[in-house]
Amino acid sequence: MSETIVNEMNFDTEVMESEKPVLLDFWAPWCGPCTMLAPVLEEVAKACPDIRVLKINVDEQPKLAAKFQVMSIPTLVFIKDGERKAVTVGVQPKEEILNMISL
Repeated sequence: MSETIVNEMNFDTEVMESEKPVLLDFWAPWCGPCTMLAPVLEEVAKACPDIRVLKINVDEQPKLAAKFQVMSIPTLVFIKDGERKAVTVGVQPKEEILNMISL
């Protein structure tokens, strides 16, 4: 998975103006569950090339975390056509994530 790091500067371009649906991964390097979820997200990215999987480090981007009301990590937010379609908190199995992004 080619990793794109999202920040306040590129958020609109990478997420809101994306022609593809976006799965945002709100994470932090110190977060054990985030580390557990990373390989699952790589599998999702490989299985769904029509979806962009993007990462937002909550420590480096607190305003984006606040904008999405992220209180716990990992939090996944699925955005399609610039609209929030689904949110999940915690480590999820691949099947749950695939169900979430099939909306």
